[in-house]
Amino acid sequence: MRYTVTIIATLIAVAICAFNYTGYDPHNMVFFMLSIPAWFADFFVDIHEVSVLLMYALTIVSWAVIGYIVDVFIARDRRRRRSAA
Repeated sequence: MRYTVTIIATLIAVAICAFNYTGYDPHNMVFFMLSIPAWFADFFVDIHEVSVLLMYALTIVSWAVIGYIVDVFIARDRRRRRSAA
């Protein structure tokens, strides 16, 4: 199984976190639009009390997991096509 989507999704998450960390996202709009853990953290706790590094780590992990799930579906589809041919 190739992990291309996992790698690309992880790199996207790293880019999102780096963009937010450098200060080019002053109101955190891009980060909160694209960070899935930030969506849930905002529901349960005050977002200002959550560790920023924890949110960055959870964002990277969640994007990597989503990429891995997509890679599993792609590999499963490729196996089905090979067995049918």
